[in-house]
Amino acid sequence: MIALTTTVSRRRLLGPVLLLGGLLAGGLLGPSGARAQDATPLDSATQEEIQKFCTSIADPARDQRYLLQKQELEKLQAQVDARIAVMETRKTEYEDWLKRRNDFLKRAQGNLVGIYKKMKPDAAAPALAELNVEIAAAIIMQLPAQQSGLILSEMKPQKAALVSAIISSAGDPNTSKDPT
Repeated sequence: MIALTTTVSRRRLLGPVLLLGGLLAGGLLGPSGARAQDATPLDSATQEEIQKFCTSIADPARDQRYLLQKQELEKLQAQVDARIAVMETRKTEYEDWLKRRNDFLKRAQGNLVGIYKKMKPDAAAPALAELNVEIAAAIIMQLPAQQSGLILSEMKPQKAALVSAIISSAGDPNTSKDPT
C-alpha cells in the first residue's frame, strides 16, 4: 500500500517537474518563473497544471500523514501495554509479599501475646512500657482483662494513661489513626 502510494505520488509529481525543468533548461523561463523574453507570469495552462498537481497530491499526502500517525499511535499503545504488563507483574509480586508479611505478623503477634500471657504483671509492665505505645496497646488488648489491668497498674501512670487512651479509641470508628 505504501509503495503503491509512493509510486503514484512520484508519477504525479514527475510531470509538472519535468515540464518546469524543460522550460527552465530551454530558456523559456527565467529563475523567477517568468518567461525570459517577455517577463510575464506563467500562462493559465501552467497555472491550471500546478493547481491540478497540488489538488491531486493533497489526498495521498493526507493519507500518508494519517498512516504515520496511526503507526505512531500503535507504537505508543504497545509501550503502554508493556508498562501495564510490568505493573501487573509488580502488583502480583507485591500482593504475594504483603500476604507473606501479614501471615508472619499474625504468627509473631500471636506468639508475642502468648509470651506476655505467661509473664507476671510486674515483669511484663516494664517490658511493655519500653515498646512502641501502639504495639503495647495491641498486646494488652489481646490479654485477658484481669491480666491487662494488673499490667497497667504496674506501669507508670502517664504510659498507662496513653495505652488506655489508645485501647479506648480503637473501638471508635471516628478516631484518627494517629493517637498522639
